[in-house]
Amino acid sequence: MVSEGNSSERTFALAAVMELREQQQQMLKRLRLMWVDAGYRGGRFALSLWLMVQAKVEVISRNSKEFMVLPKRWIVERTFGWLNYYRRLSKDYEQLSEVSEAGIYASMSRLMLRRLTS
Repeated sequence: MVSEGNSSERTFALAAVMELREQQQQMLKRLRLMWVDAGYRGGRFALSLWLMVQAKVEVISRNSKEFMVLPKRWIVERTFGWLNYYRRLSKDYEQLSEVSEAGIYASMSRLMLRRLTS
């Protein structure tokens, strides 16, 4: 899901989980742990997620100012790198968030197809 830049990350994440809960209950039954960055820090977010799907929240954040590879964080950063490879996703050209979301689906589908065929 793609949201506006001025919306709260925590609120939108909970809305995305609620939408998934309505559509794909089987998938959320397996969810036990959610890795998040420091933007999702806070007890209310963790409690809300626990009440919705009984999943724990683990915040992955930096402990020092030196560069170091953080566990699990590199997965997200690598994915953003793959998305920036596509010109339409490298900048915010679109006026509708649905168009950006469709672009993400298309680029990730292409990536998966290339891996399956190689």
